[in-house]
Amino acid sequence: MKKSIFSTKTIVAIGIGTALFVILGRFASIPTGIPNTSIETNYALLALISTIFGPIAGLFIGLIGHALKDAISYGSVWWSWVIVSAFIGLGIGLFRKMFSIQDGEFGRKKIIAFNIAQSSVQAIGWFIIAPILDILIYAEPANKVFTQGIIAGISNIITVGILGTFLLAAYAKTRTKKGSLSYED
Repeated sequence: MKKSIFSTKTIVAIGIGTALFVILGRFASIPTGIPNTSIETNYALLALISTIFGPIAGLFIGLIGHALKDAISYGSVWWSWVIVSAFIGLGIGLFRKMFSIQDGEFGRKKIIAFNIAQSSVQAIGWFIIAPILDILIYAEPANKVFTQGIIAGISNIITVGILGTFLLAAYAKTRTKKGSLSYED
């Protein structure tokens, strides 16, 4: 029997994660002064859920959550950035074994691994993919979209670096450390 990538746990994580992504994106974003570019706290949540539930959950939370947030906030969906959000959820989820928090430990080495992974994934997404898709899909001017991508990328890398690291550390503390249980006579 083949195991499905859509377990009940993954589907529930996608539903709850999507709702939280939309809420945070709608009510917990800080404008940067660059048009349509904000400091987004929802990417810290996306990093946490992608790390806990994996790349499929991260991909769909980024995809559906960002599309819904755009539709609610702006009345239309900006697909180039939606694709990047899905890419970020997928990418961070793919690296999750490097900084596995399920074993109850999230020390210096895992924090560094997490931040290298999230920074790399977001840099590719915001500095390269988003501007190129903006040019290809919407015929936007290159200088505008690369500026927006750089500002969005830097602010999201910093936000996930601080808030995401805090969320992962807090979650790891709720997990039982590997080998911490012992047999009593």
